[in-house]
Amino acid sequence: MKHTINDRPSDLAGLYTLSFRLVIGWTYFSAFWRRLILENKLIPDEKGYIGEKFNHFLPNALGIKPVIEYLVTHPEALQRSMITFTIIEAVVGLFIILGLFTRLMSIGIFSLALGILLGSGWLGTTCLDEWQIGVLGVAGGFVLYLTGSGPYSLDYYFIQKKQDFTQRKWFQWLGSGVLPFSKPKTIVLTGSLFIFGLTLYTNQYFHGGVWGNLHNKSIKPNIEISQVSQDNSDLKFEVYRTEGADVYGSFLIGIQLLDQNGNILKEFNYEQLSKLSGEHIQNHYVAKVKPGKYSLIIPLGARADISLDISNILQKHTIHTLKLIDISGIEWTAIVR
Repeated sequence: MKHTINDRPSDLAGLYTLSFRLVIGWTYFSAFWRRLILENKLIPDEKGYIGEKFNHFLPNALGIKPVIEYLVTHPEALQRSMITFTIIEAVVGLFIILGLFTRLMSIGIFSLALGILLGSGWLGTTCLDEWQIGVLGVAGGFVLYLTGSGPYSLDYYFIQKKQDFTQRKWFQWLGSGVLPFSKPKTIVLTGSLFIFGLTLYTNQYFHGGVWGNLHNKSIKPNIEISQVSQDNSDLKFEVYRTEGADVYGSFLIGIQLLDQNGNILKEFNYEQLSKLSGEHIQNHYVAKVKPGKYSLIIPLGARADISLDISNILQKHTIHTLKLIDISGIEWTAIVR
């Protein structure tokens, strides 16, 4: 039985992936739509700024942590990067939806998805959200490169109109049509096994999803305390929030200074923490530790130096332990040396 369209396998493959192409195209174009059209999320220091969301990736990113740390410590470079990424996502997503230069855009899909996977694959409070988005995007980019676009695409329209550029070899590699592979089975198998291996590796690395104990670093907040020091008037230390949900901060409602026997020498309650001034908090990144209405808020990925007044503790040498108390009841301690 004859098909009603051109019987070339490339046309049929492109036709069969139409719904996939439209959905994955919108997935990336919608990033631009959400950040700039529905609401401007590219303005630093305003609620919802995408740069702060990017900062959430930092603590457990795989392989690209130095790049993320550089950007979140250089706000101007971060904003330029967020604008650039948003424009790229808009172009790639729109062109994929339209089926224009499909294979070139599929490389963009693959690259963007790989960035999501490596940067935020560990995030997701319920169903490994970002990891799934990343691995499916990587696989999707690979599939769209192989198939190109069939009917219902601009690539196909221009091919049917026999436009000059569609007859050139580069268009087969970057647009649609028959790929000039000499060994397609080998290339498909190699690419598929690589992506499957990447899937298993990142699933295990981020979540322990292949063997051993499952873990989810997006469930409970974790704060690392370091560089604890004291002088006659101040106790100074660094806090770095490395785990927990990215949609809200850790709410610190108490800080206690204890002696060696666990007795409280001084305590800062939620009212005092909610009134800490800027001179007591020195933030390192775009995601900022800041006083809230009823607590000290520590967003995911935030790192800051905090200083507390201990001038009214008579025997400062007796301070042995620093304890931080989260509203959830979780406590973190560090030895004061």
